[in-house]
Amino acid sequence: MPMNEEKKARRSIGARRNPASAEAILDAAETVLAESGHAGFSIEAVARRARAGKPTIYRWWPSKAALLLDIYQRQKQFAYPDTGAIEEDIAAFLKGLLANWRDTASGAIFRSIVAEAQSDESAARALALYAAGRRAATGKMIERAKARGEVADDVDPAIVADLVSAFAWVHLLTGRLDAGEQEIRAAARLVMQGIAKRAS
Repeated sequence: MPMNEEKKARRSIGARRNPASAEAILDAAETVLAESGHAGFSIEAVARRARAGKPTIYRWWPSKAALLLDIYQRQKQFAYPDTGAIEEDIAAFLKGLLANWRDTASGAIFRSIVAEAQSDESAARALALYAAGRRAATGKMIERAKARGEVADDVDPAIVADLVSAFAWVHLLTGRLDAGEQEIRAAARLVMQGIAKRAS
């Protein structure tokens, strides 16, 4: 690329974050990840692909893990179920999450984020922040069930969310994303048995 065109491309990214430039960087990051895998993924590679300066990327995404998490959010296509019954909600949640991890690139991306977090403090912080948000979102299923009278009043939704997520995470990290309907429903049933409101 001629020097004047390269400078023009860099100016188009700009110093301020805006939807168009952020999307351009995320597009580049997805491409780098698809072509080079986690081992070849770096801010430098993304900057080259997006024709953006590294300082700009670091200003918007303070770590590689933060950028990977945004890519993960793009790849992940999943809605929290609201069937009207908590056991069904948990089973549908697990089934949908494992299928999404298995059938899209999101599973591999999330594994790479977890791996990064084991040796990088900034990655660990980014993962913890993301997990806290997901815990709250999953906990809303439990809160709805409490309001319906399905779940005991003293049950902590965040703890139940951690238990449900633990089932999903261990299947992701041990390569068991093909868990069948029977296994998933058994897990949902066990969780329900532990949190159900007892008849007085």
